[in-house]
Amino acid sequence: MAIRKKCPVCGSRKWHKEPSSGLITCSEGHVLQNYRNETNETEELGPHAMRKRTLKSGRKKKEKMSKANPLLYHGPRARYHYFQCLQLIFRKQVTALLCLWDLPTEYETVCRDLWALHLGLLPSPPSAEPLHHAQEQYGDNLPDTRVTALQTPRQTQTPTEGADDDEDEERGQAAEHSSSSSESSEVESDPEMADLLREASETSSSSDSHAPEKPPQLESAGKRKSKHRNHSKYDAPINTVAVLVLACWTLRLPVVYKDFIKAIEAYELPYLDPIRRGIVPSSMTVHLTKQTVQALSPHHAPEILALHALVSHLAKSIQSSYDIWTPELNAAPVLWRAIRGLGGTPTLYILTKTVSHTLSLTLSLHYSLAPKLEKARQSDPERYHKFDNVPPEVSLVAAAVVVLCIVYGLDGTPRVPHEKEDPACSLPRLQEYLLYVKELNAEEAQGKDNLFSAASPMHVTDLTDGMLDEYISFCKRALLGIESQREGEILGDYFPIQCGNPVQRNSAAAIKASTSRRSLPPTALHQVSDTVDLRPGEAFKIFNARDVFGALPDDYQLVVNKAARWAGVSEECMCAVVERFERRLVRWWDGVRRMEQQKSKEKD
Repeated sequence: MAIRKKCPVCGSRKWHKEPSSGLITCSEGHVLQNYRNETNETEELGPHAMRKRTLKSGRKKKEKMSKANPLLYHGPRARYHYFQCLQLIFRKQVTALLCLWDLPTEYETVCRDLWALHLGLLPSPPSAEPLHHAQEQYGDNLPDTRVTALQTPRQTQTPTEGADDDEDEERGQAAEHSSSSSESSEVESDPEMADLLREASETSSSSDSHAPEKPPQLESAGKRKSKHRNHSKYDAPINTVAVLVLACWTLRLPVVYKDFIKAIEAYELPYLDPIRRGIVPSSMTVHLTKQTVQALSPHHAPEILALHALVSHLAKSIQSSYDIWTPELNAAPVLWRAIRGLGGTPTLYILTKTVSHTLSLTLSLHYSLAPKLEKARQSDPERYHKFDNVPPEVSLVAAAVVVLCIVYGLDGTPRVPHEKEDPACSLPRLQEYLLYVKELNAEEAQGKDNLFSAASPMHVTDLTDGMLDEYISFCKRALLGIESQREGEILGDYFPIQCGNPVQRNSAAAIKASTSRRSLPPTALHQVSDTVDLRPGEAFKIFNARDVFGALPDDYQLVVNKAARWAGVSEECMCAVVERFERRLVRWWDGVRRMEQQKSKEKD
């Protein structure tokens, strides 16, 4: 570095240039003499001046390597693969039900046809497979730029893609120009069509000019909201169970929703965690993203009301689109199952059947599929009653509760029949019946279905030896899945247990089976009384289901709770349905008495 010049006045070597004046001064402020700062700015160059031309480099920029997994599917191919996995789970569900309930072979055919109809009725049906779709579009001469089976479409655009896009735009403009020229020639040949098109363009332009412009932000927000929804309600795995239920209705099998829930909670029907349990093979799960795996893996059994809403919607859609009617419920065996679930007798079955006919209960999946109601008065509903959209088994068991309220009262006041012909004489006494219902609840708490239920409050220390063995087998089936069928047993490898005495193993108390096949309780006839006690059906009390602070009588709450647990709904829902049916029955009885009074007046 060259030695700086000293200031002739003070001898300082520190110089700086002032930005305002351009003079060079030392640290003491002395101005450097004989220094001139000139600035030459060339505005225009002459014709003989040399210029250097800058050339763009032909070097291509290095593309950023994508860190995405090439095995994962995205877009339409991912949606198509999602429905492939869902269809495989559905086929295994059909096979499991055929073996579990010993169903006829026609059940599989009905399920296959209903599944095809369900896919066709989706709000956003799955697109065709990309390879097949490309073959349909281009034939055998597929373009070289098509996406292969294991490639995912890229979001970024390379420099070479810009030129291709320009060429595509030019081709599109040429195609539009040719199509517009052909359309104009057709319009010129038909003057009437030209007049119609001119009027349509004028009306559309006038409507567009008067219509207020929508802000682009609101429009994009609406599109984003509809895109985010994506109709996932009808794409969820619960729809496979809905198709299974509809197939049972088509064959008029006397099943209820609770049967499917029990099979799902016992892991006998493949539904819960199919990816983790190995129901879907690894060759298909390797292409699933974590969002798709989460969508295919429900952790809880479906709710009965939500399942019934999907089944009724599917039945209505099939009828309106393809004119295929779903038959009504096979009510006789289902009603008998409801009566047995409440611990009733054949007499209660006959009375419930009569009351159900009087209440005009809907036995179809959707109220629109049932015949219209007869309109006796102007205030009567046009087509259906309220609470006709509940599951049919809920309506049947609620009708049985209404009969029990008529016969016993269930309000703390005893009812005694005064005539031998009264059907209440053939029913058991109230205390005997309530005691039997409590025994059913106690046996149900120790039953297999309650043990495997997710809502069971049972503790592991309360299990007997037989129940513990059943629970270990259940955990093995639920946690390991298909892996438990391999040769090496995991429990045997890590926790080897020696075989004990077979006599001791057989003496262990096994888990109790369901009480649905238990014999009926003994029937004790009522004693005919001449006292002033209330008769069955007299002083009928209706409890308001919306009264959150009101306490129900113990007898009534015991029966309603038993009916709600048999049907698989909440106690509040059962109380609401029972209240609605009781008020409907009272209106019917008032109409009957009004007609009798009119007839008596006409005779007089």
